[in-house]
Amino acid sequence: MPSFRSTLTTLFCVGIGGLLLGAAEPARAHGGVVLEEDICVIKMGFLSAHFTIYQPETRASEEFCEDVPDVTQTVFVMEYLHASLQDMPLDFRIIRDVTDIGIFTRWEDVAAIEDLDAATVFYAPPRVRREATFTVEHRFDEPGWYIGIVTTRNPDNNRTYETVFPFEVGANYGYLPLFVLLGVAAQIGYFVFTGAAGRWWRTLAGMRS
Repeated sequence: MPSFRSTLTTLFCVGIGGLLLGAAEPARAHGGVVLEEDICVIKMGFLSAHFTIYQPETRASEEFCEDVPDVTQTVFVMEYLHASLQDMPLDFRIIRDVTDIGIFTRWEDVAAIEDLDAATVFYAPPRVRREATFTVEHRFDEPGWYIGIVTTRNPDNNRTYETVFPFEVGANYGYLPLFVLLGVAAQIGYFVFTGAAGRWWRTLAGMRS
């Protein structure tokens, strides 16, 4: 039968594992962009497209899902997964994150911004693009948090579909510091719950005496 101490140790390790998984999930996707089978997909209502970001001047052909490491020319690519998107006008906007909500920003938060144009750093107006791939480029001048906004409208029923995806420019470290901190906490917890810390302290005290 497991001891009380070993049970506590197990629970502690499970808790740390849960924290690590919880921290890793936001790093994989924000807002309307999700990760499906290692492929980034942006969703606008029931419509979706493969979503990829490139920084060719500094990162060659390396692909990013959302957050990008450098303040430089950035290319956003959407490959339509629904052919109907080729018949719909679609616009693409990037704004500074004036909501201060970061990865938790939703469409309702963006809709509440009083002066969207003042926060806008890039805007591609609505246009029907018959090709199956949508591409825009923008050169970022400052690091920080931004929000991408994609809107499309179905001409048959005049219904609008929109999505937002918060992302960070200059995200060189991401969640690495958090992982390091959790790793240190896990190591300390292991020493405490297994009694290794007490044995080490008694040994040190004996050496001093």
